[in-house]
Amino acid sequence: MEYEQLKLENQLCFPFYAVSRLIIRAYQEDLDALGITYPQYLVLMVLWEKDIITVNEIAEKLILNTNTVTPLLKRMEAMDLLVREQSKTDQRKVIISLTTSGKDMREKAAEIPYRLMKKLKIEPTETKIEEALALKNKLYELIKLLEHIEK
Repeated sequence: MEYEQLKLENQLCFPFYAVSRLIIRAYQEDLDALGITYPQYLVLMVLWEKDIITVNEIAEKLILNTNTVTPLLKRMEAMDLLVREQSKTDQRKVIISLTTSGKDMREKAAEIPYRLMKKLKIEPTETKIEEALALKNKLYELIKLLEHIEK
């Protein structure tokens, strides 16, 4: 028996893993200039979209466990990017909000997606944009399928 199903080239998961690592590497120079990591960048994007949000909401949006997000948020608070506060209405909830530094970083980060497109040599033509959106939508479909698999 050849075990074809165990060959790396036959795996669905490996190309996703490799693309993820390579995209993060492509972002590295820009994130280093901001002094943040890729997971911190993701948290900031969530907060730039909706400031004043709970830890649980951040974890849900990023498809992470709260015990993964909490240390990340603590480090970001030490960097003066955000503030963590107990909810006044529910002591079990921790509310996260951006500091002025965290809000100001948005302006600096605004060009990062365009620089990634340039590194990937993706021209902003209508066809290329449609292809990128179609790929993104397919990936979100796969995410939804995977989220429904029982833990």
